[in-house]
Formats: sequence, C-alpha cells, structure tokens
Amino acid sequence: MRSRQVALHAVLTIGGLAMLFPFVWMLLTSFKSVRQMLNNPLDWLPDPWRWENYPDALAAMPFGTAYWNSFYIAAINVTLTLLTSAMAAYAFARIRFRGSEVLFVVFLATQMVPAQVTIVPLYLMLAQFGWIDSHLSLIVPSIANPFAVFLLRQFIRAVPVELEEAARIDGAGRWRCFWNVVLPNIRPGLGALGIIAFLASWNSFLFPLIFLNSPELATVPLLLSQFSGGRTAVDYGLILAGSAIAVVPMLIAFLIGQRKIINSMAASGLGGR
Repeated sequence: MRSRQVALHAVLTIGGLAMLFPFVWMLLTSFKSVRQMLNNPLDWLPDPWRWENYPDALAAMPFGTAYWNSFYIAAINVTLTLLTSAMAAYAFARIRFRGSEVLFVVFLATQMVPAQVTIVPLYLMLAQFGWIDSHLSLIVPSIANPFAVFLLRQFIRAVPVELEEAARIDGAGRWRCFWNVVLPNIRPGLGALGIIAFLASWNSFLFPLIFLNSPELATVPLLLSQFSGGRTAVDYGLILAGSAIAVVPMLIAFLIGQRKIINSMAASGLGGR
C-alpha cells in the first residue's frame, strides 16, 4: 500500500511539474532579448535579464484599457451567471411541472453543441439588436450556461427539503425560500462556479475576435493577438511579458479558489466515487 502511494505521488508530482513548466518557461523567457531567443533558444536563464520588457510591453499596447474591459466584463458575466443559473437550477431541482425532466435534458444537451456552430446565427441575432462591436455581445450570450445550471442543481438537490418546508410553515414564499434558505446553503458551489465563470470570461478569445472591431473595446486575449500580429518585427520578449501580465488575474483566481473548486465537485457528486 505504501509503495502504491509513493508511486501515485511520484506520478502526480511529474504531472504537476509538466503543467508548471510552460508557465516557468514563459516567465523566464519574458526577460530575454530577441537575440538570445534566436541564437540560443535552449538557454534556460536570461542573459542578460531584460527587465525593461515589462514597461515596454505596457507602453506598446493599451493594457490598462484591455484589463479594465476584461475585468468588468468578467465581473458582470459572473454576477449574471450566478443569479440566472441559481434560479434555473432551483426551478429544475424543486419545482415539479409537466416535462421538467425532458426540458432539463434538452437544456443540458445544448452543452454538447460546439460554440463554433452557433457563431453565425448568434452574429446575425446580435447584429439585429445592434450589439456588434459592443460588450453586450460578450455579456448577454454568456447568461445561459447549461453547465452552471447542472452544477448548482446538484448542490440544491443536496439541501434538505425539510429546511424549505420549515420556512414555508413560517410563512415564507418560494422566492424567500430560494433567497434565504437555499442560496446560503450552496455558497461553496456558487464560489466555485464564480471562479470557473471568471476564468472562462477572462480567457475568451473567439467571441471578442468576431464580435468586437474597435481597439478601445478589446479584451486582454484579443489585445495580445493584435500585439503579435500587427507588427512587422515580432518581439517575443514583449509578447511573453504581456502574456505574463495577462496570466496574473487567472493565477490569483486559481490560487484563491482551487480548494473550493475541488470541494464543490466532491460535494456535488461530480468528482466521482
């Protein structure tokens, strides 16, 4: 048994180092000069260390505007996703009506449709609303999230029904039961889902690429693509410095929420037995 645990930890350690390697390489390479990258691409450490890559990257592109765009879009997406998904999950978990199970299965099946398939009809629909080249094109479509509804439904089903029955005896209605009884008991799931939704919104590249045209509306991933594609001589040091700057919010969100995500998956039954 002990040898199996040692072997398991060794495999996990190797896997963790393999996943950590690209981030370490990106961070170290962001301090290199273009000459060193081209002449000695296998050198691990920068020689010399070009600390000016970071201020040069910030000066070359409007990172401040892109950071603000990505942050406030992600904040709105997280808020709306949590609110709408929690209400839909409560309806599927607690309110019995004709065809509820079939409707839930159909709604969940939309998760299997690739986002690329829906781009053309979604673009036409957003164009009719006048939302192309607007942040609304990134916010509104993200409200309906089948995975979020499924995850929170699992949490709500784990909340004892007796708590709501006791609240109804005290005169609470359906909305008060949802807001004052159910939501406080699924906070771990809401926290994990908020982090997942934030990372998904921050990393989104395809939708901003298609729906946004104005440079002042660009998000961080879109700005990085324009930074690397809009220059005749590509300075990889600046690109990797910009990438390292873009990764900081994701690392913070992951470090804050990694345990909460794992615990929520285990509590909801998604982590397996």
